[in-house]
Amino acid sequence: MLLPLGDRLVLKQVVAEETTKSGIVLPGQSKEKPQEATVVAVGKDVKAELKEGDTVIYSKYAGNTVKLDEDEFIILKEEDVLAVVK
Repeated sequence: MLLPLGDRLVLKQVVAEETTKSGIVLPGQSKEKPQEATVVAVGKDVKAELKEGDTVIYSKYAGNTVKLDEDEFIILKEEDVLAVVK
């Protein structure tokens, strides 16, 4: 388990869809890294009303990717979260 320090969040990236809504299959290199993720853990100094389980949109080049066991997580600052998906 990762416990973020200060105003940081731990996110788990949402899996990118391989087929568009119109049914077009995307080849591997055409897929862009999605900017949507689920909040896994929240640091004690996060002031926004973010909680575990929220789905958020974050800045494209924000954060650091870390691998723990077989899972990959993104650790980023609170200010890099742009919106909460409802």
